[in-house]
Amino acid sequence: MSGGHGIVDVTDAGAFLARLVRLERAALVRLRPAAGGVRTALWARLPWEVLAVRTVAGASPGDVTVAADQLLAELAAGRAALPARQDAQWRWALPPALSRRVETLPVGELRRLAEAAAGTLREAAQHGVGGRAVGQRVLRDALLDHVAVVVTPDDEPDRPVEVTQRMVQGLVRMGFLGTSRDRSDGDGVQVRAAGRWVGLVGPYGAIWSQKATNLVVRPIVAHAKG
Repeated sequence: MSGGHGIVDVTDAGAFLARLVRLERAALVRLRPAAGGVRTALWARLPWEVLAVRTVAGASPGDVTVAADQLLAELAAGRAALPARQDAQWRWALPPALSRRVETLPVGELRRLAEAAAGTLREAAQHGVGGRAVGQRVLRDALLDHVAVVVTPDDEPDRPVEVTQRMVQGLVRMGFLGTSRDRSDGDGVQVRAAGRWVGLVGPYGAIWSQKATNLVVRPIVAHAKG
């Protein structure tokens, strides 16, 4: 199609896409206008059934979905063309634009939770659970479903907000916490809520998870709002 991707911040966008493609070669990326149209929000679904988003400089050509590896290749080659659109392949709802902060967690705590889960997986893979061997996929899924943090909002104590390891792993594996050298533990990661959605907003991007619905909506040719 005619027109370009509009991304100006090639370094940031390239880092996001490179991590995404390493996790899933056939991943899609959805480009949406942000910040009054002067920035682009890059959305992607990770293998852990959560959504990742990073906002970069440059005006999006609209609400479009393309193959992540193809867009990465365009950026790496210094080209401005938008790869062939694959809008109909995007099948996941997006969180509402407005959300509320319910807690701020230390960056170091999120790193610790991710490392602890990885250590548990290694230990169980080597020695089993309770002396019994357990399949890698079963172990992985059980760990990902584990609720790593429960936040009880002061204004809604009867509606706790649960943060699963799926979200923690997404935040870490996508590089949204940065490194221990360029970020202090005091910067914090916001836990945000919007209806059935829960978000972890780190220094370099956010992870969102929708409770109970598994994020799936009907296939569409043109993107709906959200």
